[in-house]
Amino acid sequence: MLAQWKIIAATLSAAVLFGLSAGVVSAQDHGHSHGGHAHGEGTSAQLTLDHGKKWATDDSLRQGMSRIRDALNAELPAVHPGKATAEQYQALAQKVNDQLAFMVKNCKLEPQADTVLHLILADIIAGADILQVQQGGEAHQGAVKIVHALENYASYFDHPGWQGLK
Repeated sequence: MLAQWKIIAATLSAAVLFGLSAGVVSAQDHGHSHGGHAHGEGTSAQLTLDHGKKWATDDSLRQGMSRIRDALNAELPAVHPGKATAEQYQALAQKVNDQLAFMVKNCKLEPQADTVLHLILADIIAGADILQVQQGGEAHQGAVKIVHALENYASYFDHPGWQGLK
């Protein structure tokens, strides 16, 4: 399973590195110039809203992100004071990875929303990787990275009824 997840993570990373810049440039080349200057040159992928509004979500995305949030919420009493064990961090990473795989397989967003989502998922993947291989304070940083990614998700995606971490 770990090898399969590494392939998925590598694929997502490649999409982020190679595909997103083209997607952002493509989106900007469709008549989106402001103030008389072009945005396509030298643009890198970044978190953006959909013309000032949050991006639409689908059921699979909402389900996966809710499950990641819920898994993290369940572990916060141990993670926050730094009392979580390596086994707890690894179990949390597995739950996160399971939901990431579910979303990659089932989520269907329009290309521009997908581009923004991949930036958030890249942070969740990085956080889960830290949870799996580090211990103590270092593993805690993986949880913090996922928390920040969930905050970004809430800021950029329309998820009716979304409640942040408790």
